[in-house]
Amino acid sequence: AAGQGQRRGRAKAPQQRPLTTHCANGPNQVWCWDITWMPSTVRGRYFYWYMMKDIYSRKLVMNEVWEQESAEHASELLHKGCLREGIAGRPLVLHSDNGSAMKGATMRAAMIDLGVEPSFSRPRVSNDNAFAEALFRTAKYCPLWPEQPFDTLEQARAWVQRFVQWYNEEHCHSGLKHVSPGQRHRGEAGDLLARRRALYEDARMRNPARWSGAIRNWHLADVVYLNPERTDASVDMYKHAA
Repeated sequence: AAGQGQRRGRAKAPQQRPLTTHCANGPNQVWCWDITWMPSTVRGRYFYWYMMKDIYSRKLVMNEVWEQESAEHASELLHKGCLREGIAGRPLVLHSDNGSAMKGATMRAAMIDLGVEPSFSRPRVSNDNAFAEALFRTAKYCPLWPEQPFDTLEQARAWVQRFVQWYNEEHCHSGLKHVSPGQRHRGEAGDLLARRRALYEDARMRNPARWSGAIRNWHLADVVYLNPERTDASVDMYKHAA
């Protein structure tokens, strides 16, 4: 009643962050990126793995390892990634968390030059960049991860390149119905899964006693969402459930 519920002080009022839901129905539409630490043999010293990943195909489109974390290295990585994929000037969403390297002026200028739309995680929401976090967990818990820390920057870079080759071309990704990210990125997954489906159908016809129902589902979704829990359909579902 006395009007003392208003905001006081010189601090800025909280601002509502835009939604971070994005949809990709093909490669090179939505990328996510992040930086992780790689331990060295010197206590307190780390190498920094910069990674950009396509959420549709799960392909690691660009990777670099540096001795420091900076927006300059991030902008260079983005330039190289767009040139390698041939998408400079085409619509692209790049999602990341709110780190200083992600929001630095140099990185923002590079995104404007390349026509890349920025997207950031919500504050204090750890799973808004789930594709990147899942990738780093796969890397650090796979058999390729060394038992001892890295001695030199060159050693860390060599390991990352080896992992990227394995992940993109050899890794049978469970989220992609066990095709590799490289096959999905190049558009080969549809034919491969169709052959698998035909093989399973033929096996069931030749020996139906081994099958209690339908064959394994080899259908791969044509659309991939970043943070799918925030799509309009799920919002409506939650409203009706409430």
